[in-house]
Amino acid sequence: MNSRYLPLLITVFLSYPSLARDYGQQGTHFPIIEPDLLEQIQSRLHAMDENGDIDRLNQKLKARTIARVNRPKPVAGLMRATKAATRMFDPTITLQADILDHDGRRIWAKGTRVNPLDTVPLRAALIFLDGDDPAQLEWAFAQKSKTAKLILTNGAPLKLMKARQKRFYFDQGGKLTAHFDIKALPAMVDQQGRMLRIREFALPGRREQNQ
Repeated sequence: MNSRYLPLLITVFLSYPSLARDYGQQGTHFPIIEPDLLEQIQSRLHAMDENGDIDRLNQKLKARTIARVNRPKPVAGLMRATKAATRMFDPTITLQADILDHDGRRIWAKGTRVNPLDTVPLRAALIFLDGDDPAQLEWAFAQKSKTAKLILTNGAPLKLMKARQKRFYFDQGGKLTAHFDIKALPAMVDQQGRMLRIREFALPGRREQNQ
């Protein structure tokens, strides 16, 4: 039978009362007694509001958020440099898809090798350091480049900005140090032609802990 006729046959079949039969109730039926989930949530929230639990939770969340902003989670796996090291980093990437402009015209084709430094140079050196290490802080401020961006991997950026009157950044999640494969601090990244130079510096003395 042609499948196109199936909907028509079903319609005709159901249109004749003699062909449509009521078979009655089959088996035992039970009433639905499970309370509505939304009502449960609303009831629970009302009870928490009445006994002050919501206010306490909000205060804990606020305190936790402030603490995380004042002192972000340190980047794991980094150590203080024990020897000086220099290496070059090629930022060239291979495009995994076509790059289009706002009119949909292709700028670069998939598979093209692109060096971001050709269009967006690194105008300021990047200095990575442990903000809890006074020696690293003093070393960073002793560098000749006044435009260098100071990027913490540990420490309290807001406190340091207030004390030093200098903007500090934080390598959230260690994404930048992982990208540049930085393992030891302090480290500096600057541009050398179409490459990036990555230097790790061994500072004299042992790391001191801030009190």
